[in-house]
Amino acid sequence: MTLDALFRPRSVAVIGASRRRGSIGGELFHNLVSSGFSGPVYPVNPSTDAVQSVRAYPTLGAIPGDVDLAVLVVPRASVLAAVDECGAKGVKGLVVITAGFAETGAEGKALQDEVLKRVRRHGMRMLGPNGLGLLSTATKLNATFTPVWPPAGDVAFSSQSGALGVAILEHARELGLGIHHFVSVGNKADVSGNDLLEYWERDEGVRVILLYLESLGNPRRFLEIARRVSRVKPILVVKSGRTEAGARAASSHTGALAGLDVAVDALFGQAGVVRTDTIEELFDLALFLAHQPVPRGDRVAILTNAGGPGIMASDACESRRLALASLAPATEAGLRAFLPPEASLRNPVDMIASATPEAYERGVKLLLGDDGVDALMVLFVPPLPEQAGAVAEAIRRGALGASKPVITCFMGFHGLGDDALRLAKIPSYAFPEAAAGALARAVQYGRWRERPHGSVALRGPVSTAAARKIVARGRGERWLAASEVASILEAYGIATPASGFAASAAEAAALAARIGFPVAVKLASKTLTHKSDVGGVVLDVADEAGARAAFDAIRARLGSAGRANEMTGVVIQAMAPRGVETFVGVTQAAVYGPLLGFGLGGVAVEVWKDVVFRVHPLTDVDAREMLDQIRGRALLDGFRGSPVADREALVDALLRVSRLAGELPEIREMDINPLVACAPGRGVLAVDARIRIG
Repeated sequence: MTLDALFRPRSVAVIGASRRRGSIGGELFHNLVSSGFSGPVYPVNPSTDAVQSVRAYPTLGAIPGDVDLAVLVVPRASVLAAVDECGAKGVKGLVVITAGFAETGAEGKALQDEVLKRVRRHGMRMLGPNGLGLLSTATKLNATFTPVWPPAGDVAFSSQSGALGVAILEHARELGLGIHHFVSVGNKADVSGNDLLEYWERDEGVRVILLYLESLGNPRRFLEIARRVSRVKPILVVKSGRTEAGARAASSHTGALAGLDVAVDALFGQAGVVRTDTIEELFDLALFLAHQPVPRGDRVAILTNAGGPGIMASDACESRRLALASLAPATEAGLRAFLPPEASLRNPVDMIASATPEAYERGVKLLLGDDGVDALMVLFVPPLPEQAGAVAEAIRRGALGASKPVITCFMGFHGLGDDALRLAKIPSYAFPEAAAGALARAVQYGRWRERPHGSVALRGPVSTAAARKIVARGRGERWLAASEVASILEAYGIATPASGFAASAAEAAALAARIGFPVAVKLASKTLTHKSDVGGVVLDVADEAGARAAFDAIRARLGSAGRANEMTGVVIQAMAPRGVETFVGVTQAAVYGPLLGFGLGGVAVEVWKDVVFRVHPLTDVDAREMLDQIRGRALLDGFRGSPVADREALVDALLRVSRLAGELPEIREMDINPLVACAPGRGVLAVDARIRIG
């Protein structure tokens, strides 16, 4: 059902409206009446004939006309009856301000579930409970109990914190950031952030979407929706709770490296959502994207009247991986024509302190006209405060008609610049670092938006049924045997070396001879998962005698540690061909589902922590980004004569692991380490792997 009943109602009733200003019911009703809403606003209060000079009704049913939206400001014990009353009246939208539901514990959660059941039975949509309400400047609807009314604009904001919402609206008003809709979602019993994203996707009045999140109720659906919405409208997020699972103990490399916040970053990155660390950074970026075009590249020109701030801006850009644009000779010649000899014509362009407003206008035009410039940052340090207005107006004139973003930094003016910049929709920041931070994130978003959509399709079939039979054996949590792991990988088209299990030294020698030398001899154990930590791996065994000796040596090492009874035997495995050792892992992240990691392999994977994560399902574009984003990516391309990795085979393997993790949710953790990437065209080989099911 559409959310128009919430954002575009023709009439509103406040159940629990109060005559007493300062109360929630009193302030909310006052805000609705005073905000300029064009439809009727009905107060419902059985104890009085009028509320704030407006005729009151004892019940919702007593209202003579239709009611599209009802706002509930009643005690918790009265909410169920009020919901049924709304259903009988034909109300389509509910805003439940009342608290005391799921946020209070099991009893409150049970009551909330009953409320939702009745809401859905009556065919209504509900915002809340336990929220601040909603606000729409488009329809002049202030169904909140905060008096703050922001300027109208094209930014939609959803906050999971009602208290923070008040501060958000105040800050938006101070900055002049135009708000289209503001929503405090409360407990999200019915209307969720995902619902709002889909609604705002279709709302032509929304250009930028801002979210303050404490949790994601349905991350898979969020990924699906946000991937689509981000193609046309930027989604900017502050997500709290970064350290919730940071100290979780885990028995696999993947589990040890991954935390809940890693999953959040992965999800946002795949969806094109731009995450900021603070509300201040969120607004910095919102000012940019609400008013300026998305940069086509990362080449920045800086125009200033002071050398120090120009250097600060250059450092801020380069530290955020923005490139200082190389100016064309024609641009430098144009600058030379009107700037004094002391000026610096190279980027950053320092026009020195005597720069006039006319110099700013000409400089802005020249730099924006340079094909090697993707964005322009203009700095102004006022030698005389009264010049600020004239410089702002000059910047506005110089930027007229430009298709490239322009941002400013008026140092000493708290970044506010002048009304001329606001009218021209040119954002202004207090310091270069904030301007560069916003620009860098805008570039990041632009790159994501231009990338291909990607595909999850695999080349060749997989045998899900065969793998499912293996994980279905037995009950409870367990580590799979090496042969079971190999069978699952091979069912999903991931090759493993020829191998087998041997329970004695004699069996090890005979098996090694059948496989063919050289071989690796590896500990088999249901309890010891990190084989190399206990001396459980012997490589390059050349003959049968060596296989016997390797078996005995592994058993002796365990015996000296008092753990010989944990050895069930050994796995004999053909030695892998030369290649690049990589690591692929899976862990189940709470709520987010399978989290996949990729990095360079070997025993040091946890030492270097050079691992990139994504959430399931992966596309081929996601997989290629994983290869490119590890710090050691040069080693995949034959660094200083080392082997070159088969990148396409690695991408294919990552897609297969993603498919495996999605279709076999019983897998709690999986490490493939190493996954040897052979020469281009030769594929990959899962040399060692382990899987825990539960």
